[in-house]
Amino acid sequence: MMRSAIVTFGLLMPLSVAAAQSGPARGPADAAGRRETQIGWWREGRFGMFLHWGPVSLTGLEISWSRANSNPKCPNKGPTPVEVYDHLYQKFNPVRFDAREWVATARAGGMKYMVLTAKHCDGFLLWHSQADSYNIGNTPFQRDVCGELAQAAHEAGMRLGWYFSPMDWRDPDFRTERNAAFVSRMQKEVQEVLGNYGRIDLLWFDWDGREPLYDQPNTYALVRKLQPDIVINNRLDLGTGNKNTEIRNPNADYYTPEQQIGKYDDQRPWETCMTLGTQWSWKPNDTIKSTREVIHILARVVGGDGNLLLNVGPMPDGRIEPRQAEVLRQVGSWLQANGESIYGTRGGPFKPTSALVSTRKGNAIYIHVLKWAGEKIMLPPLPKKIVKSELLTGGTVSVTETDSGLTLTIPQADSRNADTVIKLTLDGSAQEIPALDVTHPGVIKPNMKATASNVYRRNSAYGPSKAIDGDDETRWSTDGGTKQAWLEVDLGQPVTFDALEIDEAYARVQSFKLEYQDAQQWKTFYQGTTLGEQFSAKFDPVTAQRVRLNVLSAIRVCPEWHFHKPYVALSRRALATVRGSFKYTCFLRRFTARGSTRSGRSLTRWVATARRTAAYNSFLRSGQDQPAAAKATRVCKVPLKLRSRGQTPTVAAAWAISLRIKL
Repeated sequence: MMRSAIVTFGLLMPLSVAAAQSGPARGPADAAGRRETQIGWWREGRFGMFLHWGPVSLTGLEISWSRANSNPKCPNKGPTPVEVYDHLYQKFNPVRFDAREWVATARAGGMKYMVLTAKHCDGFLLWHSQADSYNIGNTPFQRDVCGELAQAAHEAGMRLGWYFSPMDWRDPDFRTERNAAFVSRMQKEVQEVLGNYGRIDLLWFDWDGREPLYDQPNTYALVRKLQPDIVINNRLDLGTGNKNTEIRNPNADYYTPEQQIGKYDDQRPWETCMTLGTQWSWKPNDTIKSTREVIHILARVVGGDGNLLLNVGPMPDGRIEPRQAEVLRQVGSWLQANGESIYGTRGGPFKPTSALVSTRKGNAIYIHVLKWAGEKIMLPPLPKKIVKSELLTGGTVSVTETDSGLTLTIPQADSRNADTVIKLTLDGSAQEIPALDVTHPGVIKPNMKATASNVYRRNSAYGPSKAIDGDDETRWSTDGGTKQAWLEVDLGQPVTFDALEIDEAYARVQSFKLEYQDAQQWKTFYQGTTLGEQFSAKFDPVTAQRVRLNVLSAIRVCPEWHFHKPYVALSRRALATVRGSFKYTCFLRRFTARGSTRSGRSLTRWVATARRTAAYNSFLRSGQDQPAAAKATRVCKVPLKLRSRGQTPTVAAAWAISLRIKL
């Protein structure tokens, strides 16, 4: 008799993904009690709008980080010269800014609160300030953006918060022997932005990985005096060696994973902040997330018991870009039909995967199915009885309960592309159920082993075991420029399978074979070319203990790079401007052009020059994809699943070419 098996391997170009980790204890009991009371509205809302905006939108580059460094105690080393960046405000005239329209866009997107960058790390203030003349009142626009947004939000009943950077990379006193003078000015800014605009619901501090010299006790006291019921994030206390998943002060209410979905945590409040595009401030012709992607991210965050603060970057004229507004409108439309499974819920009881998450409220559990493979879903048993089942998205669902687990069956016609939401009503409170690991028939066994032909810099963090560890955030990676590679998995015992699925986020693989070992020989049981997202195939049943993915050819990229901002690759003949995605934690190790190796610093200078060229401007206007000559990368990461006939595999996450094993 054949057993159900899902085989998934993972390979990806190096990309740092910091998993949310537990921080210190939450603080005294009275602080914890205050926190739970004050964050009630915030936890109920679950979904907020982040807005990063300022004069930097005129350049289309990243806010603050694109500014050149003028203080060695600060981390920014951007390409825009200080004398240029600091005078952008003189040309900033967003005549189409309409605070009520911003609020209406957030409401249409189903967002329950808004957070604006009243002051980012570059020090520019979006309100009329007496503490610093570097503010919106001294631009051609002159109007008080914070004041107008506060009025519009209050009129609409929208919760409002300010992002406030305690750092000021422009201030020459910051982190020097004159830091006390800086702190005094900073606290005057806090006094203004929290004291002049009525009720402010949330304060979102930031950090930069350097020493936090902000007179925290008095700064917190000032904030609580001005807005006693305000919700505050965790970043005022973070510094060198800390993580954004730590809560280090009883005054901090929640922690803040950035650009990633936090791990399941129903003990400490948390909020993922993430961009709709590829950078925080507005970027011309940016690649933005689809409606489906946003819905999946929202469901996975809330299923992990967190909030999602989704960022948009308004344009230089003050409007939220129509493309971004349309995505939000479609997400809002989905929430109109499915909002009961998001708003006011807690995560669980089933811990989230990339394919399935759950939320709960009262006696109800909501199952969000994000990826389908067949019509059946297998879940662990519940300690309470299901008295009713229904699809919020329409259609029928049947539920079979046994001592070993639940089986949910939904006809393929009733599954939805974005998110199929199943509501299970129990005979008691769903909140009382402890969190449950989703251990499908495809869960990896500890006796499995993986080996590979190549590992990125021989770093165990990217080793072959990461392809089969069941963690969606890890992967096997190869060195830059690798065009051929193999990943072999020992299943521990012979297993029979007859189907596979592969999700490839970045179309790198050009040809591959799937092989099994028979009497010391490798035999091919499937061969293909490109993979792409949700690739699947059926084949005659195969019984084997050792299985191998053999990548015969892959598109080659610039070695060992991942890019966050637009970058410029200089060839012998021309400039080719390319887009990509870069994690802040990565470092530009090497840049080869005109037959020589350039340092990261040299590359920055080249980029700064190239950005002023007509070629770069033309590329931004065109919105085209990466030029073919500039496309190239190592073999990356994929989920591959092998399953037996009539069995439903568990779907794993896709990060580029991503293959995972589950048995």
